Amino acid sequence: MLVDEGELRGLIGPRELERLWSRHILNSTAVAEFLPESGTVADVGSGAGFPGIVLAILRPDLRFDLIETMERRTQWLEDVEDVLGLQNVRVVRSRAEDLPASYKVEATTARAVAALKKLLPWTLPLLVPGGKLVALKGGRAEQEIFEAEKQLMKYGAQSAYTHDVDVWGTDEGTRIVEVVKIGA
Repeated sequence: MLVDEGELRGLIGPRELERLWSRHILNSTAVAEFLPESGTVADVGSGAGFPGIVLAILRPDLRFDLIETMERRTQWLEDVEDVLGLQNVRVVRSRAEDLPASYKVEATTARAVAALKKLLPWTLPLLVPGGKLVALKGGRAEQEIFEAEKQLMKYGAQSAYTHDVDVWGTDEGTRIVEVVKIGA
């Protein structure tokens, strides 16, 4: 679907088609091992479905709320959900920070959304105590953690770690930032 419609719908650039599998689809799988055993995951800024759709396929035991603000992207996500018959996906058209205070999940994910210091105020309030943010990041992951020190304390982070992950099926590795919210 992305090969046929991704560029037309403004979801991926023309140069991304040749690296669709390695840079986008397979890269999204790196998050799977850091997700909880059960519960709901909010994928913030789902866009073309990375990593949310990929993870929903890999982890049918979890529920995935795909949080996206743009109507054309939510329409895309709904089309993909329908065509793939994903029963564990719900598309939510909203900004993460506009979700009700009662909305709580066991994990949040994000990929190419914002620097960590901007991402934390959007994602940590959504987490249950002990929940975690799992974000795909690049080579500046440690620097982003350092720059987000105030936000980490303000929004109740218990810990923040980086993980280097070898991605199956590609010679490209990736970096994961895992932030755990203070438990009850």
